[in-house]
Amino acid sequence: MINKRHFVTTIGLAGVLPITSAIAAPNAKAGAAQPTLLTVSGAVGKTNRGALDPVVDQMMAKHKIQFSKAFAFDAAALQRLPAVTIKPTLEYDTKVHTLEGPLLVTVLEAAGVARGSNVQLGLRAVDGYNVAISLADVAQYRMIVATRLDGQPMALGGLGPQWAVYDADNVAPFKDKPVQERFALCPWGLYHIDVKAA
Repeated sequence: MINKRHFVTTIGLAGVLPITSAIAAPNAKAGAAQPTLLTVSGAVGKTNRGALDPVVDQMMAKHKIQFSKAFAFDAAALQRLPAVTIKPTLEYDTKVHTLEGPLLVTVLEAAGVARGSNVQLGLRAVDGYNVAISLADVAQYRMIVATRLDGQPMALGGLGPQWAVYDADNVAPFKDKPVQERFALCPWGLYHIDVKAA
């Protein structure tokens, strides 16, 4: 007779182990063990993937994104970057929440975009929402690529898996606005960043 608890535990661990080993492998190439969550294309100095493939990259193709090279981040690659914590009041429930993730400038540096570069960014969300913002503003606002909300990974279908966001309660251009007007430059469901020379 089969031990059901042992069987369920073994099957459960079989599903978790590949993810755990991918996160623990600090030198794993982004995208090699896990699916890509964030693609940075355009004026990037580092690449780890080729051109957009309209068959495989359906969402990007539908959003009219084009590139010949890019840098792809999986969950482990984003988690390896130094994280910061912000605590803004969110427009969805007007409560303070804890958001964690790397600074957006740090993410861009990992893709070979130097801090202080005179570039414009297109921040694209899964629903097609696209924000144009300068790297200078991203740095000034201390925008992060949030991957955790109140200590939990952010899910696709919610605000995640990534959200480009700042602490609007403490950023001069936004802190005195009504909470519903503070986050227009903050696409949730962020999946692509286009970097263009200004």
